[in-house]
Amino acid sequence: MMQDKMAGSMRLCVIIPANNEAALIGRCLEAILASDWQGGGVQVIVAANGCSDDTVAQAQGFATAFDRLGWQLEVLDLAKGGKLNALNLADAKVHAPIRVYLDADVTISRGLLWQLADALSSPAPRYASGKVNITAKSWLSRAYARIWRQVPFMSDCVPGCGVFAVNDAGRARWGAFPEIISDDTYVRLSFAPQERVGVQASYDWPIAEGFRNLVKVRRRQDVGVDEVAQKFPDLIENDDKPDFPLSRKLSMALRAPISFAVYSGVALVSKLTRNRNAGWSRGR
Repeated sequence: MMQDKMAGSMRLCVIIPANNEAALIGRCLEAILASDWQGGGVQVIVAANGCSDDTVAQAQGFATAFDRLGWQLEVLDLAKGGKLNALNLADAKVHAPIRVYLDADVTISRGLLWQLADALSSPAPRYASGKVNITAKSWLSRAYARIWRQVPFMSDCVPGCGVFAVNDAGRARWGAFPEIISDDTYVRLSFAPQERVGVQASYDWPIAEGFRNLVKVRRRQDVGVDEVAQKFPDLIENDDKPDFPLSRKLSMALRAPISFAVYSGVALVSKLTRNRNAGWSRGR
């Protein structure tokens, strides 16, 4: 009875798919608990899928902290791996009108959840995300990130990398998540540009470390976008990806030649090796 009452009071749900994220899930959940949340309950679902580490135990260890806030934490221990299956099973357990899909390696800022909830309070279909702060450890990945964050799509749009949120009307745009590589691209393009809202609150999103891993992830991203275009051509009319003019590239190259060389090298190698297996790979 108490569980039903709590479910009915939930205003926002955070869904976190996690595969072998024992080292990072704690930081992700701690950031959620530290949020400047201003009303209503929060439901958090960790969809641990195909884990061979102690991701489940690490997440379950936060149950008491969530209870203290009157929030609900549910940890799904799914034997089958796969992000899309995890998202679908978690979606079936949502009790809130606003859903935030959050990668387990992302650390949100204190104001992000509240600003997303405010942006999605409209009865009309809406999609929202925050300001992405691309993080990296190695000098090479930091060099890549320096240019990537200036690319027009990342700086001028609402890319939703690592975090995107929708309201009930927006979630009605699709049924189950399809078996595709790029779920974030699929969801973003399910909304027209004017239906997407970028909020000021930020979040940290780590990228792959090292040239080889950067190429692997970039290749997967590119193939994933192409897959959405091929399987769901009607969504392409919602693509507002801005041009990346040569003048802007030259300006970047002059200001940061080494960083631009790294970024261009990753892009070129990923394009030349595009036909290689582009199955699931971590973004870091």
